[in-house]
Amino acid sequence: MTDLVAVYGTLKHGMANFDLLRDARFLGTDLLPEISLYDLGLWPGAKAEPSEGIEVEVFEVSQMQMQQLDELEEYVASAPDEGVYDRRQFITRFGSAWVYLYNPSVEGLQAQRRGAWRPGQDLQEPDF
Repeated sequence: MTDLVAVYGTLKHGMANFDLLRDARFLGTDLLPEISLYDLGLWPGAKAEPSEGIEVEVFEVSQMQMQQLDELEEYVASAPDEGVYDRRQFITRFGSAWVYLYNPSVEGLQAQRRGAWRPGQDLQEPDF
């Protein structure tokens, strides 16, 4: 059994945690207008807030890979509101995909409402 996951930060190609998805099937990129990003320093956090489209990479993952992602994101299946991230499905052009949403407050942080997150750079427009 497999799931789809849409990633927007350090799990993307070339980023710090991409190794967790190296063996996953990469389906392509998409824009999600249902999420906005917040720069948390070394990584971003997404909130379910309208945007002009945040760039995501969509992967098909195994159950084992999904468990590894849950551990990385500190997702607590029995109490999703208590973990650092919750996850929710959003429709991508490849089908319904899990997206990790940041639980803590982002009060005082500026939202990124379009493009792609890249560490240490200003807002980037999507490549497609």
